[in-house]
Amino acid sequence: MNFVTGASGLVGSHLIQSLLSKGQQVRALYRSTIPNFNGADKVEWIKGDILDIVSLDHAMQGITNVYHCAAIVSFSPKQAGVMLQANIEGTSNVVNACIHHQIHKLVYVSSVAALGRIREGAPVDETMNWTPETSNSIYGKSKYLAEMEVWRGMGEGLNVAIVNPVIILGAGDWNKGSSEIFKSAYDEFPWYTNGVSGFVDVMDVIDAMQLLMQSDIQGQRFIISGSNVGYREIFNLIAKAFGKKPPSKQVTPLLAAIVWRLEAVKGFFTGKTPLLTKETAATAQAVVHFDNTKFLNAFPAFKYRMIAESINRACAELKQLHQL
Repeated sequence: MNFVTGASGLVGSHLIQSLLSKGQQVRALYRSTIPNFNGADKVEWIKGDILDIVSLDHAMQGITNVYHCAAIVSFSPKQAGVMLQANIEGTSNVVNACIHHQIHKLVYVSSVAALGRIREGAPVDETMNWTPETSNSIYGKSKYLAEMEVWRGMGEGLNVAIVNPVIILGAGDWNKGSSEIFKSAYDEFPWYTNGVSGFVDVMDVIDAMQLLMQSDIQGQRFIISGSNVGYREIFNLIAKAFGKKPPSKQVTPLLAAIVWRLEAVKGFFTGKTPLLTKETAATAQAVVHFDNTKFLNAFPAFKYRMIAESINRACAELKQLHQL
């Protein structure tokens, strides 16, 4: 039986639907409200949280495979403490429960942020690690330290594998996480940068996770990236799919530095999370390429979906979801 954390998130919800479509049993946690997605009624739901050791221990009974997708993704300084606790302590609790219940395998959803993604001039690969010099985000630090908990579990005999996705494209809650990029384009956000990053379809991420779970591979991590694309091209594709105006104003490094400071001041007085932070400004300006060859070499038959097709599908699903 499969246990999935982060069931309400972009990766977790799509993973659960994929597992159910293959006739597999799924158990998952919910905090207060059971998530509403296709097939949710077929999930064995247990009320709890990864920070609640008792509910986590109860949820792990009789489980063979664990997919740990739960995480807080935030670049707001105000969220740093909560995010560090959820991502690090929560992962430690999941690892401990897996060891206690002798589960067959744990597949953990990390991030390329854990590799230190500010590395202009050299592609990022799995041999790299987060350092203060190569990362601009507390989020990256939280995922790196969470990985340390997974490797600690491996040292205690746990069978583990880690995926490090780039920016994930899919129809999720477009008010948070990577799906915010769709709302920004729909709202005709006018600014663009010349930054470059890796992008990947959420369906490719969950396919990769299941392949790793079913394989004999353990003790390794893999970058999951469809292709390296400029942010402007991504925004243009989303805007086109929504029938909206594409961004037309370039954000220079100087302008970005001014704007994130103004947003910080605005957030201080309004109490609202800034639209742009120092961390997101730096990430959007960076030209970073990710090397996806390790996973492709391990699974030669695996093919990434085309980014343009992924965006068109996600936009169509979001239109239906929000009745746009």
